[in-house]
Amino acid sequence: MTTLMTHLPAPKEVKDLIFGLLDKPIALRPGPPFAVSPLYPASIASFVDDSLVVRAVVALDLPLSAYLSAALALVPVAGAEAAIEEQRLSPPLAEALHEVFNVFATLFNVGDSAHVRLYNATPSGEPLAADARSRTQILGRREDLVVDITGYGTGRLAIVLC
Repeated sequence: MTTLMTHLPAPKEVKDLIFGLLDKPIALRPGPPFAVSPLYPASIASFVDDSLVVRAVVALDLPLSAYLSAALALVPVAGAEAAIEEQRLSPPLAEALHEVFNVFATLFNVGDSAHVRLYNATPSGEPLAADARSRTQILGRREDLVVDITGYGTGRLAIVLC
């Protein structure tokens, strides 16, 4: 039995997806790997295949979680900055972020790669499962990016294949 690989999206694919969601100019560049910890909070989404095996995780640091969800929900930048200061996303921002993660599944579902879907998403400020946090520390097939959303701000994103 052949196991299909999970597609690791290229930076341009990520940029195009975020631009398509927000219809705002964004800048994207490679960044250093980051691992989620109590000192570096993030929102994490897990993506599973049809057998419920985790195939990928996407982590957005707190600033990017706030800026991306605020831009999608058309919340002024002050709402994102308040979330960063409070170290947690408000319910409307958390709901918008869930939609962002849901759309991120399309990044993995290309060609004849393994089909995945969003399994769960934990917004920054909520308790994280230990396995979700540890998956952000996997080295190997991953993409770490710094994303700047025009009019909002800059944060970090990690896509990690498991």
